[in-house]
Amino acid sequence: MIPIRSVPEVLARARDLSAPAIEAALERLSPEVRLAAEYHFGLVDEVGHRVAATSSGKGVRPALAVLSAEAAGATAEVGVPGAVAVELVHNFSLIHDDVIDCDRERRHRPTVWAIWGVGRAIIVGDALLALAQQVLLDTDAHQFHLRSGAGGGTGGAAARCLAQATADMIAGQALDMAFESLPGIDVDRCLLMEAGKTGALLGCASSLGAILAGAPPATTDALREFGVQLGLAFQAVDDLLGIWGDPRQTGKPTGNDIRQHKKTLPIAAALANADGRAGELTHLLELVELSDDEVARATALVELCGGRAVAIDEADGRLAAALASLDHAGLDARARDELGDIARFVVAREF
Repeated sequence: MIPIRSVPEVLARARDLSAPAIEAALERLSPEVRLAAEYHFGLVDEVGHRVAATSSGKGVRPALAVLSAEAAGATAEVGVPGAVAVELVHNFSLIHDDVIDCDRERRHRPTVWAIWGVGRAIIVGDALLALAQQVLLDTDAHQFHLRSGAGGGTGGAAARCLAQATADMIAGQALDMAFESLPGIDVDRCLLMEAGKTGALLGCASSLGAILAGAPPATTDALREFGVQLGLAFQAVDDLLGIWGDPRQTGKPTGNDIRQHKKTLPIAAALANADGRAGELTHLLELVELSDDEVARATALVELCGGRAVAIDEADGRLAAALASLDHAGLDARARDELGDIARFVVAREF
C-alpha cells in the first residue's frame, strides 16, 4: 500500500503543480492589469521587478482540487486547471475585500488598491474572475485536440460549478455586509451567510478536480459536500480566532471582530442566549468605538453567554460531517485519507 503523505507534503506538491500554471495564466492578462495581479500574487514588486517568492497562504484550495482529481482515480495534473481557477477566484475576492474593508496591507505588503487606487483594484479583481473561467473552458479545447475531435470535455461542467460557487460567495459577502446595519442576527442566518461566503468555494475546490476527471455525480456531490462542511468548520474556527485568537498568530488584536462590529457566529449565539445580559452586550456591540476595557468586557460576555462554546461545537460537528461525506463515495483510499488529514489540519488552529 502506498503510504499517506503528510499534510505539508500534500500542500507543497499542490503548490509546485499549480504555481507555474497560475503564473502562466496571469501572463494572459492585458498589460494594464497584469502588473497589479502579479504584484498581488507576490511575483513582482510594484514596478514589475521579480521578487523572491512570498507566501500566499497555505494553499489549501489548490490541494483540494488536486486531491479531488486523484480521489476520482485521475492523475494530479488533471486537477491543476481547477486548482488555478479556484485560486484566481479566491484572490479576486481578496482584492475586492481589501477595498470593501479599506485594508491597506495584506501579507505585510501594501494592498493593490493602496498602490493603484480603488478603480484599478476592482478591474484587476474582475480580470482574475474572467481568467478563472477561461482556464477551465480551455481544458475542453485541449481535450478536444487530444481526442482528435471525438466527444466533448469536462471544462464546461467545471466552469458551471465555479460560476455557481462564485455567485454563492458573492451572495454571502453581500449578506455579511447587510448584517453590519442590523442590531442582531440569529444563528441560522449567520450560518447561511458563512455557507455562501466560505463554504461555497471550498465545496467547489473539493469537487472541481473530480469534475475535470469526468467522475460520476455521486462522487462529485460527495466531494462538494465535504468541502462545504469543511468551509463551515473553517469559518467557525476563524470566528473564534477573530475574538480569542493570539495576536502573535493572527496579526490582529484580541477581540478584533468585536472592535469591527462583525456579526460572527459566537456573537450571534451569545445574543440569542444572553437573557439578562442582553442589554449590556447589545449596548457594547453598538458603540461606535470601543475602549480596550469595553472590548474585554464584551469578549467576556460573549463567552459567558455561550458564544464560544457554540462556535467550538459547530467547528467539531462540521468537521465530523465533512469526514463522513467521504466514507461512501467510492474514492481512491489514499486521496480520501489525505483529504481527511487536510480537513483536520485546517480546523486544528489554536484559539
